[in-house]
Amino acid sequence: MRERLALYLDLIRWNRPAGWLLLLWPSLAALWVAADGWPGWHLLVVFVLGTVLMRSAGCCINDVADRDFDRHVKRTAERPVTRGAVSVREALLVGAVLALAAFGLVLTTNPATIVWSFAGLLVTLIYPYAKRHVSMPQAVLGVAFSFGIPLAFVAVGSANLAWQDIHLQVLSDAVPVQAWSLMLFNFFWVLAYDTEYAMVDRDDDLRIGMKTSAITLGRYDVTAIMAFYALYLCGWYGLLAQKKLGGAWTFALCLAGLQAVWHFLLIMDRSREGCFQAFRLNHWLGATVFVGLVMGYALR
Repeated sequence: MRERLALYLDLIRWNRPAGWLLLLWPSLAALWVAADGWPGWHLLVVFVLGTVLMRSAGCCINDVADRDFDRHVKRTAERPVTRGAVSVREALLVGAVLALAAFGLVLTTNPATIVWSFAGLLVTLIYPYAKRHVSMPQAVLGVAFSFGIPLAFVAVGSANLAWQDIHLQVLSDAVPVQAWSLMLFNFFWVLAYDTEYAMVDRDDDLRIGMKTSAITLGRYDVTAIMAFYALYLCGWYGLLAQKKLGGAWTFALCLAGLQAVWHFLLIMDRSREGCFQAFRLNHWLGATVFVGLVMGYALR
């Protein structure tokens, strides 16, 4: 049992939390914006635990989908499913249990959030297979890793809705324009860090015919990444300007911008080590934005 548990923890990348942190920070930031400050312990716990569980379930699905490709990539050749230590059926079962646990958390919110969560699940299931058909699968990941934003707004704004109130117009109105706009600009941040991630494996991906943004963008990859960072930070600043979050928020965004410059210095020579380090540091950039937002609301 101890050996199986160790394999399952490896399967869900438990010792590499950068993935779920990248998913967590924008979701929590949206929760604060939707609630106009502290959202309460219930929603905070639901979104933190739900993020960890769904990211872990996504790793299981991704490793099953990519098992034939991963064995040809240096960085992923030793993943449990790829090397046969965990069977496909076993990995899918672990993923299903984790997804059901996350859904159990969603059931404690409201009917609108429950319905919208199925759209998030659909994107999670689509992403692993997008690499075979889409020239920039990072765009699909951008939607998946930003979907916590509209869910946060629905969880806060539709708290009093009952099942008899649910229909298409109500579900559409549950997500305001501000939520979609924050999601759009967060999408560019995901493009930035996942293109850095794709740059690590570019040589292997070219050899096996995998499609990624690093390959599609070619020699414009670094320029595009910096443009994505700028769109993300400037977009969030502009969208939240009317909230009057003060100096703490502005300082946090400036600090995040300096981190983006540091990432540029790491990726400018396109080395595997530099690109991977830049990717792994992105959760600090997201944390900086989130903390600045929380401080802005607290000091307003």
